[in-house]
Amino acid sequence: QVQLVESGGGLVQAGGSLRLSCAASGRTASISVMGWFRQAPGKEREFVAAITWSGGSTAYADSVKGRFTISRDNAKNTVYLQMNSLNPEDTAVYFCAGRTRVIMVRNPALYDYWGQGTQVTVSS
Repeated sequence: QVQLVESGGGLVQAGGSLRLSCAASGRTASISVMGWFRQAPGKEREFVAAITWSGGSTAYADSVKGRFTISRDNAKNTVYLQMNSLNPEDTAVYFCAGRTRVIMVRNPALYDYWGQGTQVTVSS
């Protein structure tokens, strides 16, 4: 089993920045891909970004490309999401997720492990 714990959420004004962290523990060697997803009230969970543990390949949703950056620290078993130029449409609960298969995907149903989520609220 793998445990994922997110941190770093909070309230920020539009145009501001936040950095989310996701610390992994347990059988972390089984994880090939880490992803960030978000879910706003009344909406489905949507893909934000993903990164491979081994090579650091990344993928982003179009809505965050150029504003968000995903990165990893293998030594700390931690994945980060740096979020800049935030706007109210970014308000959501942000979840990190782990996938054991090596192919990077955007479908949340294909991820095996999930954190509890951290709230990000952007005020206008």
